[in-house]
Amino acid sequence: MARRLRPVELDFVESAPLRLVFAAEAAAPPKAVFAALAEDVEGWSRWFTGVSRSAPTDGGRGREVRLTGGTRFTETVLATEPDRHYAYRVDTTNAPGLRALLEDWRLTPSGGGTRVRWTFAADGPAPLRFALTLARPGLGRAFRESVRALDRRLADG
Repeated sequence: MARRLRPVELDFVESAPLRLVFAAEAAAPPKAVFAALAEDVEGWSRWFTGVSRSAPTDGGRGREVRLTGGTRFTETVLATEPDRHYAYRVDTTNAPGLRALLEDWRLTPSGGGTRVRWTFAADGPAPLRFALTLARPGLGRAFRESVRALDRRLADG
């Protein structure tokens, strides 16, 4: 059953009780990485580890995402600064324990490619925050593998 989460805004990325920040280098330029994040929402399932389906909603102002394990999210896009910044919050989910979740993607030119920084900002009870902290290495690995997969996808055209 889907539950409604607390509607947070962009400043939550700095104030969240749990912030997991990951970074990776992509050979693709920021324009291509941004297009994959913000404009090709359906394509996420072809490069982001764990995403089985992703679709834009509300004329691109929202997203529906399904993970391979059955977790579902409906999201509101909060930031779309071309070639620089893409962020969204989760509005509803069937994942237990979450009170608020915001994901923030920052893109910076780097040596002809892009430095991709992903912040996973969450709130929930202490046991959930502890479990997510324990999951940090796996989330980081999934993020880095996903950026590499995106890079390959963009290189292949």
